[in-house]
Amino acid sequence: MKVILLENIKGVGKKDEVINASDGYARNFLLPRKLAVEANAENMSKLKGKNDSTAYKKSVEKEEAQGIAEKLKNITLKVAVKAGENGKIFGSITSKEIADNLKEQYKIEIDKKKIDLKEPIKTLGSFSVNIKLYEGVIGTLKVQITE
Repeated sequence: MKVILLENIKGVGKKDEVINASDGYARNFLLPRKLAVEANAENMSKLKGKNDSTAYKKSVEKEEAQGIAEKLKNITLKVAVKAGENGKIFGSITSKEIADNLKEQYKIEIDKKKIDLKEPIKTLGSFSVNIKLYEGVIGTLKVQITE
C-alpha cells in the first residue's frame, strides 16, 4: 500500500515522502496513529502543491539573500572603539557588535550567528568578514575598526 508520511519515522522514511508499506503495517500502525495518509489522487495533489510552495519560498529567500550579498559588497562598516598603544583594542569586536552596527548604520538585519568570525577582532585596522546569508550564498563585508 502506498502511503504519504506525515512525520519522520526512524527506519521508514522522512516527512512528505511517498513509501510502499505493507498493508498490515499501514492499516494497523501508520494510519490509526496519523503518521501517514493513503496516497490517493487527492492527497498526492495536496503533497505536490505543498512541495511547489516550499520550492517557491526557498527560491524567493535565496534571491533576497543574493540581493543582500550585493549590498554588502559595497559597504564598509566603520566601528569606533577605545584603543591603547600599538593599536590594541580595550576588549574586542564580536559578531554581535558587527550585527548591531550593521543594523544601526545601514538598516540591514543579520543574525549574529550567520557572521563567520573565527575569533573576535582585537586590533585596529580593516578586516574582511564572511556572512552566511543562505545555503550557498555567502556575502563579504568590509569592517574598519577606528579609534
